[in-house]
Amino acid sequence: MNALRGSAVICSATSPLPTSHREVTEKSRLRIFSGSANVALAEEVAAYLGLPLGPMVRKRFADGELYVQIQESIRGCDVYLIQPVCRPVNDHLMELLIMVDACRRASARQVTAVIPYYGYARADRKTAGRESITAKLVANLVVKSGADRVLAMDLHSAQIQGYFDIPLDHVFGAPVLIDYLESKNLSDIVVVSPDVGGVARARAFAKRLNDAPLAIIDKRRQVHNVAEVLNVIGDVKGKTAVLVDDIIDTGGTLTEGARMLRREGARQVYACATHAVLSPPAIERLSSGLFEEVIVTNTIPMMDHHHFDQLTVLSVANVLGETIWRIHEDTSVSSMFIND
Repeated sequence: MNALRGSAVICSATSPLPTSHREVTEKSRLRIFSGSANVALAEEVAAYLGLPLGPMVRKRFADGELYVQIQESIRGCDVYLIQPVCRPVNDHLMELLIMVDACRRASARQVTAVIPYYGYARADRKTAGRESITAKLVANLVVKSGADRVLAMDLHSAQIQGYFDIPLDHVFGAPVLIDYLESKNLSDIVVVSPDVGGVARARAFAKRLNDAPLAIIDKRRQVHNVAEVLNVIGDVKGKTAVLVDDIIDTGGTLTEGARMLRREGARQVYACATHAVLSPPAIERLSSGLFEEVIVTNTIPMMDHHHFDQLTVLSVANVLGETIWRIHEDTSVSSMFIND
């Protein structure tokens, strides 16, 4: 597990697969390529599998068009393309589609789009007239580009899995976050969902965290990116509250939730999320002193100006690497997340 706290590295590189597995992998037709969105994460995944990242040329024409060329033969290979759809979202989405098309035209046996962060996922249904369901639109684009399957982490809503007409493996960052929390030996933990829509996620998180009690923040959102917190359902007084969400964008939901938890008597407040989008003014909100620690993963690359003292970044490379290995070997992926 890799972790960054502030700007300092806490743990070193990922542990690769056993040598015997590496040798088998090197003799197989498994290939790993990375788009430009998060090369550092892709390198960690490749290191876990004992493979180099495949060579690829990425460039931009004068008018802004993207160009991609795979620089080794992948005929008959199982190709995994690692590319989160993060800022700049449109460029990275288009680059992913071009990479898939390039691999399909290079006669790859199977192309898997590994999307650690699935952009455009928040518009997953119509809540008002004349809206686009962009989560479905992106799924259509990925399928039409020629992908054979998708590997995604912590989709904003589980229903997005049904938007794909190809196999989708859905994996979770929770085990990485929970392992880190358990290493801190926190006492009197209560897991808190920042809104009613996140209750299922928080309940599953609490179950894995030694069946911790659950609390819910009753929230009303009037407009996008603006949250209005009303009250807390559950007992948080004198406890260590762990706010759990999938995405931190502007930080408004978590910040208002933390403020309410403090008013209700929570002794400590931690925030956990898989995807750290961190749009302004997230950094100012999260570093305001409301949180003991803000714990996220590296599905989205962390820019230097995003670091602050309370921030801890954990690596999900081992989870993605193990999942890729299991897909390649046709073994169970869901068994990785069974809670004993």
